[in-house]
Amino acid sequence: MLTAKLLGKKIILLKGGSSIKDALSINDLFYRATLFSLNVNFHLSTYIVLYSHSLISEWNFEKYRHKILIAHEHFLDFSTFSVTTPLPGRPPLIGYIGRLSGEKGVQHFAQALPAILADRQDLRVLIGGDGQLKESIEASLQERGVTAHVDLPGWISHDDLPNYLNQLQLLILPSYTEGLPNIMLEAMACGTPVLATPVGAIPDVIIDGKTGFIMENNSPECIAENVKRALDSPDLEQIAKDGRRFVEENFSFERTVENWKEILQSVE
Repeated sequence: MLTAKLLGKKIILLKGGSSIKDALSINDLFYRATLFSLNVNFHLSTYIVLYSHSLISEWNFEKYRHKILIAHEHFLDFSTFSVTTPLPGRPPLIGYIGRLSGEKGVQHFAQALPAILADRQDLRVLIGGDGQLKESIEASLQERGVTAHVDLPGWISHDDLPNYLNQLQLLILPSYTEGLPNIMLEAMACGTPVLATPVGAIPDVIIDGKTGFIMENNSPECIAENVKRALDSPDLEQIAKDGRRFVEENFSFERTVENWKEILQSVE
């Protein structure tokens, strides 16, 4: 960054996630060093690109508002991420797929399972991924007596994701912090409704009751209540279709390229 600045180059910094919130969520000992280095980079940047206007306040970027542009680099291969099993033909399966770490809130999803399964004994649960919380989540499931209902396949390759997503009736993303999660877009492309917390750029994509479901927070009680609300929704199939249509219209390769073309032309 310093070299580019000394050479008089324009610096466009794409901010994909909140490193500060991630550091705080795991009590990172290097939090202050991270904060210092990030602030130096933000100060040196000519422009900062965020995924959403909502991130300006969420990530405390108000002082950089004058240099912020809005764009994303996400696009999907809709021949790969497609609906191979329509929602009514799927088994009673809900789940989480992602990193098993504190900022993702997956531990709260595990804690919510007894309340979720109390009303739906036929329901099975998938928790896919790997990470530092794997052992504690396994212990939590054992302690709560729900292990028999939960599948833990470990890390799921990107090639296998469409198959897993086409089995789910609902994907739960109980994150503390996000940018614009790929798994959310990939699930929607596969016709899988998503229930998520309103963090990062998620509210720009998921409109509650229309393209997915939003829960107020990621407490176990709130997760359980909203999983039931989503699964009981009479519009669940239509919401899945509308979610698929939304990502088709907004996250194609062509649409993303056009968006960046506009951004780059605006800073020339």
